[in-house]
Amino acid sequence: MDKIKKIKQEQQYKDYVKEKTPVHNVWLNMAKAFVTGGIICTFGQVIYNYCELQGLSKDDCSGWTALLLILVSVLLTGTNIYPRIAKWGGAGALVPITGFANSVAAPAIEYKKEGQVFGIGCKIFTIAGPVILYGILTSAMLGVVYWIL
Repeated sequence: MDKIKKIKQEQQYKDYVKEKTPVHNVWLNMAKAFVTGGIICTFGQVIYNYCELQGLSKDDCSGWTALLLILVSVLLTGTNIYPRIAKWGGAGALVPITGFANSVAAPAIEYKKEGQVFGIGCKIFTIAGPVILYGILTSAMLGVVYWIL
């Protein structure tokens, strides 16, 4: 009797998990990510091309492109638009420079009520911190390998 009750509970639990687990359409998610990332990259290319038309050097064009993509990302994060873009576009919104700017700005906005030091100062790199840490560590290790070879 106890064994039957346990089997029934396990089946109920499996049914509950199946009911609560969201079903994802992988192909649709990939298409949304592709479109979102493509739009962000196209916007960056438009900025770069405009800078070239203004007669700036390649380095200056790259700098202005990065600066403006970061600015737009932070402004969209502050107005709560970037999170909606990221929710729809998934990984496509993680285009390195805009996704990184969002990951720094979001905690700063979220924790501003806790003050400048203990809110923004302590929490600003909660998401981006590990990326920075492991990026620097990996770069250093690859630099040593490159130096040895």
